[in-house]
Amino acid sequence: MKYKQRKKALILLADGTIFHGKSIGKEGTSFGEVCFNTGTTGYQEIFTDPSYFGQLMVTTNAHIGNYGTKQDEVESDSVKIAGLICRNFSFEYSRPAADKSLETFFEDNDTIAISDVDTRALVSYIRDNGAMNAVISTDVDNVEELKKQLAEQPSMNGLELASKVSTKEPYFFGDENAKYKIAALDIGIKKNILRNLAKRDAYIKVFPYNAKFEDLEAFNPDGYFLSNGPGDPEPLVEAQQVAKEIIARNKPLFGICLGHQVIALANGISTYKMHNGHRGINHPVKNLLTGKGEITSQNHGFAINREETEAHSDVEITHVHLNDNTVAGIRLKHKNCFSVQYHPEASPGPNDSTYLFDEFISNLAN
Repeated sequence: MKYKQRKKALILLADGTIFHGKSIGKEGTSFGEVCFNTGTTGYQEIFTDPSYFGQLMVTTNAHIGNYGTKQDEVESDSVKIAGLICRNFSFEYSRPAADKSLETFFEDNDTIAISDVDTRALVSYIRDNGAMNAVISTDVDNVEELKKQLAEQPSMNGLELASKVSTKEPYFFGDENAKYKIAALDIGIKKNILRNLAKRDAYIKVFPYNAKFEDLEAFNPDGYFLSNGPGDPEPLVEAQQVAKEIIARNKPLFGICLGHQVIALANGISTYKMHNGHRGINHPVKNLLTGKGEITSQNHGFAINREETEAHSDVEITHVHLNDNTVAGIRLKHKNCFSVQYHPEASPGPNDSTYLFDEFISNLAN
């Protein structure tokens, strides 16, 4: 590889802490909430996941970019992270099936990335002090100005971001002659969720984040789906109303991640911003209905209140996260509705959680 002269770059956290690195290529400044993902693979899926919109992603894996990128491994139509922070960035890649390098992929998506960062120290700091707003920049000589601009950035707590990533117009996915029809509310949907539904003989119509129940109902679906997505679930009052109306009519409903939180809010269960959140591909979850464990892919910075869930007479906790006992899944006792706080479609090696799609399809058939 031809040697590249790379500019100095920095990470400035909201509390004033600074970490140093080097620019991957694109110069500039990007703001977001800094968080970390512990996955050793799947960086392209992470970077294009709408749930990561507005976040500066720290990858704990030491090498990023070594297997390039492939067009059919994206989870949306563009890079959604606010920027990448990594230790070693691979400008060259070795996978024959790859379409292009990660460097070119970032150039095409106008994404700022910095490497040569002590990510072990940075992740330890975030783990101890919590996810917070930050800025990455090649403008290393204007720290005071960056501090002023950073102080003006909105907190992720209370921030509605679904509107930033949702489709503007409804669209269809799958075979129109499929056995089942599903209306999906896009509050940040991943493509692989649609693929998993479609391969189970479902035809999906995807609606914008602010669609009304009447819009979804007009499709005459067999069931409804609430997607994953970024930001705080509490401001999504329209989505909560859609969930309430689906539940009131006892229609089959399945929610993943942000959709799970929206279903909880629709039932009077509050949500809260986590200290760090769960982001990785090996999170242990226990299914309380079967007693079985699952290795899961997770990506969320908010969770539902466990005490309120346990006290709710119509809601049952079905899954728990074994690291911290947070609620990882619920179902309504007297309605055709369930949801999980992780990604069954991700399948990062283990396919432990794909049964959830089968359960949803089974609910459509009843």
